[in-house]
Amino acid sequence: MSKKEDNAELDQDVARREKYRKLREAGVELFPYTAARTHEIKDINGTFGGLSAEELEAKKTSVVVSGRIMSIRKMGRATFFHVSDGRQRLQAYIREDKAGSAAYELFGQLDLGDVVSVAGTLFKTRTGELTVLCGSVTFLAKALHPLPEKWHGLQDVELRYRQRYLDLIMNPEVGEVFRLRSATVAHIRRFFDGRGYIEVETPMMHAVPGGALARPFKTFHNALGLDLYLRIAPELFLKRLVVGGLDKVYEINRSFRNEGIDAQHNPEFTMLEFYEAYKDYYDMMDLTEELLTGMAEALLGKAEVPFGEHTISFKRPYKRLKFMDACVSYSGLAPSRFSDRKGLIEFAEGLAPEKKPLTYGKALDVLFDRFVKDKIVQPTFITNPPKEISPLAKTSRDNPEEAERFELLIAGMEVANAFSELTDPAEQLARFEDQAEEKRKGDEESHPVDMDYVEALEYGLPPTGGEGIGIDRLTMIMANRKSIREVILFPLLRPK
Repeated sequence: MSKKEDNAELDQDVARREKYRKLREAGVELFPYTAARTHEIKDINGTFGGLSAEELEAKKTSVVVSGRIMSIRKMGRATFFHVSDGRQRLQAYIREDKAGSAAYELFGQLDLGDVVSVAGTLFKTRTGELTVLCGSVTFLAKALHPLPEKWHGLQDVELRYRQRYLDLIMNPEVGEVFRLRSATVAHIRRFFDGRGYIEVETPMMHAVPGGALARPFKTFHNALGLDLYLRIAPELFLKRLVVGGLDKVYEINRSFRNEGIDAQHNPEFTMLEFYEAYKDYYDMMDLTEELLTGMAEALLGKAEVPFGEHTISFKRPYKRLKFMDACVSYSGLAPSRFSDRKGLIEFAEGLAPEKKPLTYGKALDVLFDRFVKDKIVQPTFITNPPKEISPLAKTSRDNPEEAERFELLIAGMEVANAFSELTDPAEQLARFEDQAEEKRKGDEESHPVDMDYVEALEYGLPPTGGEGIGIDRLTMIMANRKSIREVILFPLLRPK
């Protein structure tokens, strides 16, 4: 912002505070406890917007609406203005001869951004715009700062995230994104509740991090003198519940991973995780298709949705492609490169030294992320990745080097991750010990052995299918937004 713009904004602040003072001196209640409202604006527009001027005149419908003033057009002793409730706008018209001189003078102390309650009768102007003829305007809140100028004042993307309230005021479509997100979560709950799952809550602070290969956030509990970790996933606690006999559970949870920030990653994010006894990853594929196809149809009215330059089809069935086949088909590398394990590890280390891909499986994972993932657009189950990057999944029934696991990719993003859950406590302990060794070698995404979880398995975890779905990324697709920050109300940002 230029110095000239800074000064202009400061002048407006001064003027608004002066109006604020005059309102107080006039005895106006500046912070009322409540406000009457008979209608929401969208309901008024929907019910009465299609009526003719004559029909409205005959009905003489009285309404009381509340919202923020978004435009003011003075015409001598009368003023048109628009009120917004965050979703839609409604024009209002106040005349001095109708409202009275005192009320009209008081209205003159109002500015763009002020919150008011408008009471009056509906009519249509000569241009055909639905309007409230004001009998009264009640002050509800004074905006002490000017709103951003519509076309130039809120173009800074980071400012929109820092001051999300301004983003929501100036861009009603942003509010619709978060209403869609809320509807997505509500649909998920209805889906699983209707199938006999129970919703549970598990700890957000863990003594031993686990449930995914990721770097955790570390904290300290003073009273216990104990290092704790913000959860990277609720998986191990949810499977403890299945051991205990809660054989169909789900959690909509906040998880935390100490990783970079980009269009698909935020350190704090929302996951759906669900587990069902006596099922495997094939069952999870079927359930996932049913959930997502039904969600698109219920929330958007269709199974095909736009996403950037693509149209994503949620029509069943989704494509299924093995991990290694995807690497060979999409990586651009010669098939012979994959038989040279040592050479492939060295190649992957050069591509992503920070990930320390010291094993063949982790090298393949680096190649998949770098060369393959972005090329998968339509919903595709990528199945049977290397067992060593899947420490909580059963070994494939077809290949001992692979895991019974899938990732659901949509538009180049991992949206879901599911296993035939590993239930053998001895094998789980061996996998944990392998992870611990990788951690000792410097892999910050590996974790120490969780003996408490191993002990839980020793009491018997039945065959179980489990899955996690990223709600933020799913909302990105449903709402056609290319950045995760567009679907998180308050994404993490660097301090100013």
